[in-house]
Amino acid sequence: MEKSTPILQGKQVAIGYQKGKNTNWVAEHISFSLKIGQLTCLLGPNGVGKSTLIKAIMGHNLPMQGEIFYQGEPIKNLTARAMARKVSVVLTDRISPGNLTVRQLVGLGRIPFTNWIGMIAEEDKKVIESAIEYTKINYIAEKKVAEISDGQLQKTMIARALAQDGELMILDEPTAHLDLVNRMEIMQLLREIAHSRGNGILVVTHDLVIAVETADEFWLMPCGGPLISGTPEDLILSGKINQLLPTEKFHFNPLTGKIQSSSTVVYPQIQGPEEVVQWLKLAFRKNRIEMSNQVSIRVQIEPLLFVIEKIGSQKRLKTIQEVINEFS
Repeated sequence: MEKSTPILQGKQVAIGYQKGKNTNWVAEHISFSLKIGQLTCLLGPNGVGKSTLIKAIMGHNLPMQGEIFYQGEPIKNLTARAMARKVSVVLTDRISPGNLTVRQLVGLGRIPFTNWIGMIAEEDKKVIESAIEYTKINYIAEKKVAEISDGQLQKTMIARALAQDGELMILDEPTAHLDLVNRMEIMQLLREIAHSRGNGILVVTHDLVIAVETADEFWLMPCGGPLISGTPEDLILSGKINQLLPTEKFHFNPLTGKIQSSSTVVYPQIQGPEEVVQWLKLAFRKNRIEMSNQVSIRVQIEPLLFVIEKIGSQKRLKTIQEVINEFS
């Protein structure tokens, strides 16, 4: 398949659960197209139906209405074994590794391809070693899974998904419980896999800032609305990214790339280098500080100084904390 060819499509999908004679609708009017060679991030508030949609895509909980297609074939027509050969999944569920080594855990990805007695062929071993090499976990391959860190475990689970060798990879919050560096490493690794190996990758995440940095496409699931898709940059510039925020108290700032308070307070009396002024204003908003029109702040560098000028007086402070203390 050529890059940017849809591998997964949904047409007017409605998801939910049947409880007796009652239908519990979770989300409706969901249409999407996931392309190979791209990293797509699914974002939305808790309870909006992201996990239910993932289950529908995996064929575990078929749509109440509409249709989901894998390479043009309705997923309802695919057997569980066929899906296991086509779709690799990394979920948030904690695993019980027992005495498995990292290499053995990665090897479990070959189960859909082994014979009836579960024998791993030489070709399977090559695929396993390739996955270990690609995710750069060679140095822990012989370690017990119970002995490795959360970040190493997540890379191991991604290697297992690669060993499964499906064209589509689905990951449910793969950066949960990881520190900042590991979160960025994992998302950059997934982007590299999509671009260099041609996989279509769908990641469910709440990590908006890192998703903006790494994703080729966003799927946004707002409360009570249809799924919105597009490049992160287009969704930011159009303001549609704010549909992730159901309250008017917050908005996504297209200049800083962060979610912040929707306070309309402006600080025209602050002048200086853009990056320093930006962080000073953020500290003011966070501490709910408003400046009098009779006060101004001039930022100078080398050395960094905050020159506060009031009528008849001037004060020089060295840190933002000192400035906050001065106005608190």
